[in-house]
Amino acid sequence: MSELTFTLLRLGYLVLLWVFVLSAVAVLRRDLAGPRTGGRKRRRQPEPVAAGGPPPGGPAPTPVGGVPRSGAPSRLVVVAGPLTGTTIPLTQSGILIGRAPSCTLVLDDDYSSSRHARIYPQGNQWYVEDLGSTNGTYMNDQRIQGTVPLPAGVGVQIGQSVVELQG
Repeated sequence: MSELTFTLLRLGYLVLLWVFVLSAVAVLRRDLAGPRTGGRKRRRQPEPVAAGGPPPGGPAPTPVGGVPRSGAPSRLVVVAGPLTGTTIPLTQSGILIGRAPSCTLVLDDDYSSSRHARIYPQGNQWYVEDLGSTNGTYMNDQRIQGTVPLPAGVGVQIGQSVVELQG
């Protein structure tokens, strides 16, 4: 082969090597940045229930203590992500969310940690706690640190999934 052929082969190999390196850097950068939360559309809030009557579509929810209380959440629902529609009834014990098989809600998601977050009751209020996850836990598009009160109907993003307390 001629000198020109070898030079063209070397240049082609160099270009191919740079394409590979740049694509690897782009993938790493995207993975380290975590899931995007800015492009997600906000869900419409449910209409408030008229005072004195049960919510439309069923009886009043049963809270943690077992005594019906108007407006208290009774279940945790996955509203977005691969497990959309999954419902977990709320009890006195907390709900552990993550990839580990020992979690109450097991997420098959590369963006969630083994033990990502915990939702638990304390008194008459529910709280969400980030358990030191790598990609963070988000509520109202804000990353939460530590423990934060969780009102009913507010979405909590964990990896690619969004969960919320519902009545």
